[in-house]
Amino acid sequence: MIQKRFDQIDRRIFSFPAVHPCEAVSPVTLLSSLIILSQNISDYQSNPFATQRRNARETIRQIGILVVFFEEIHDRGLVVPESAVLCFSELHLTFQKIRFLLEDCSREGARLWILMKSEMVASQFRVLIRTVATALDVLPLDSIDVCGEVKELVELVAKQARKAKIEVDPDDERAMRRLLSVLDGLEKGMEPEFQILKWLLDYLEIKTWNDCSKEVKFLEEQCVEGEEREVPFLTSLLGFMCYCRGRIFDTLELEGQNVEQTDVRCNMEILSCLNPQDFRCPISLELMIDPVTVSTGQTYDRSSIQKWLKAGHTICPKTGEKLTSTELVPNTNLRKLIHQFCADNGASLAKTGKKSHDITRTIVPGSPAAAEAMKFLSRLLVRKLIFGPSEQKNKAAYEIRLLARSNIYNRSCLIEAGTIPPLLNLLYSFNKSIQENAIAALLKLSKHASGKKVMLESGGLRSILAVLKRGMSLEARQIAAATIFYLSSVKGYRKLIGETDEAIPALVDLIKEGTLCGRKNAVVALFGLVLYPGNRQRVIDAGTVPLLLETVASLDKHELVTDSVALLATLAESFDGAIVILRAASLPLITRILQYSTSQVAKEHCVSILLCCCNNGGDEAISVLAKDPSVMSSLYSLTTDGTAQASKKARSLIKILHKFHETSSSGQGCQALTHEQSVHVW
Repeated sequence: MIQKRFDQIDRRIFSFPAVHPCEAVSPVTLLSSLIILSQNISDYQSNPFATQRRNARETIRQIGILVVFFEEIHDRGLVVPESAVLCFSELHLTFQKIRFLLEDCSREGARLWILMKSEMVASQFRVLIRTVATALDVLPLDSIDVCGEVKELVELVAKQARKAKIEVDPDDERAMRRLLSVLDGLEKGMEPEFQILKWLLDYLEIKTWNDCSKEVKFLEEQCVEGEEREVPFLTSLLGFMCYCRGRIFDTLELEGQNVEQTDVRCNMEILSCLNPQDFRCPISLELMIDPVTVSTGQTYDRSSIQKWLKAGHTICPKTGEKLTSTELVPNTNLRKLIHQFCADNGASLAKTGKKSHDITRTIVPGSPAAAEAMKFLSRLLVRKLIFGPSEQKNKAAYEIRLLARSNIYNRSCLIEAGTIPPLLNLLYSFNKSIQENAIAALLKLSKHASGKKVMLESGGLRSILAVLKRGMSLEARQIAAATIFYLSSVKGYRKLIGETDEAIPALVDLIKEGTLCGRKNAVVALFGLVLYPGNRQRVIDAGTVPLLLETVASLDKHELVTDSVALLATLAESFDGAIVILRAASLPLITRILQYSTSQVAKEHCVSILLCCCNNGGDEAISVLAKDPSVMSSLYSLTTDGTAQASKKARSLIKILHKFHETSSSGQGCQALTHEQSVHVW
């Protein structure tokens, strides 16, 4: 009866997806559900409310009194008239919304946002409490045989709910005004006083670096998913909270980091077991943007099912069952998986009405206050990197790592403030954590054009390569490889990196020793380097080809296979590369990938390898392919299903193979004729 309790991260804040009980529900079931729901609300009494304390406690108190009423009816098996059932249904719907509101007010990471939405939240409490009062006013209490004391309690709750003074707490209002004053000062270029920042965080019970990070994470999500008109204010709050995290807290807490990495691994495991066809709407057959579930349990894209219902249909499009309700419940878990799938496969959710996680939106700051906060914070972090003790340096590097993760403006501020030279110095630290955080921060900054330039001009290539070759941890080496990849995206740097003695051998070593992520980083870094033709022979001489073939043969992870065959395809463009691939007797392996890979990109790279081997290796390569009957079917399939470039390469290879078959057949015919003539003459 009661909906599964929404996970806090699965429901958008201030959205109340309450479901009205169906008309056919039995009074016993409805009462049982009301009791459980009321008890759930009462349990919030022990939750910490940083703001809205009075409103929340008054609401919880009143609902707690009504539990006694519901339990007496249920326990005594009293008859409930139909008119009372209707009132109970309205209470059930309202209680669901109250529970969602209380969940939001105690939501982890949302304390600052709840404070700044104090008037709206108080209004929500007021509306819901008045709705409870209205339902109790029309409740036929005299027709329910409960004891007089219980009736008096219900009447008391109805009276109090009608007259309850639900408004913004004066203390909340004072804190809100102080914060607005700080934001106004930031806009004018005034750095906030430490004591005011500390008072605000203490009021919101944000006591640790971790608490502050949760607020930052929540605000980042709201900047993406929130209303367009609220984004400037949200970014101001985000800038304020990032500044507080960097200035107020000296102790770094990284408990959440492992959790985040575990979540990513779990998501990847789930995605590998799913059929992407499950992400398509059964109505439109398009990728679902906003999946919602109907009463039959089937999931559709919101826009498609809304059109279906608006057309007057009352049955489920897929099952044909009658819909008992037109409520559309967001399928947030599926939505996350679809977004993850799109991110991993380079797909775009362009049709979505919401803003996407498009990092180009962050080229300019979201508000003047956010811009100034970032400038102040960048200068503060540089001072800590240069003059702070080891713990402060480590924390500053980690802060930069977080700030530069997905914000272009943050990167530019940090680079302009001068963070790169001291970060490069930290790469020589014997502290594993400091080295990892420093190289990770540099990786994020290397994604910015000016960041690459500053690193190379500061002599940072040697420092980064030192970590790649002899880093304190495998994690640091893997991040260094990714940094090399971004540096190699600049055409002029590929030659410089390739000619540095340690670069290519160190990347090859990482393919041998790294984790799946590290091997991928090394392969794509090498791919970036071989875009400069002069580096190809160096990569071949380092023994890369046999290693890549071994990697491809032993893996079923399509991402690394695709990256590996992409690198092989580029190396095969040179005569020496094609010959090395041929001598490794690898053509059957390449044809197998061509036949069975689900990646169109991998298939195209395989055709490129085969074509280069045929062009450079002649009959030696062509004869191997001609003996494999699966090759032609794979090539013909690619001419129709592949990209224009893949189709062109496939047709070229088909012509080569046809010509070889014709020549072979002609040669065999001539030999047979000569033999017959000689026999006849003899």
